[in-house]
Amino acid sequence: MSGKTDVDADRSGAQETVYADCVHCAEPTEYPESVKGVTLCPVCEWQEAQRTACSG
Repeated sequence: MSGKTDVDADRSGAQETVYADCVHCAEPTEYPESVKGVTLCPVCEWQEAQRTACSG
């Protein structure tokens, strides 16, 4: 027996997710790098929502 359990095999086969950087502040976002378009961190996303909500 090789000594690896099913759990160990699952962990070694899993790929680590690389998160995209925010386009405004370069902090990591909640989105993987594979997401297309503008990616914002939670803080910049909230600030952008505040700015667009009041522009009437």
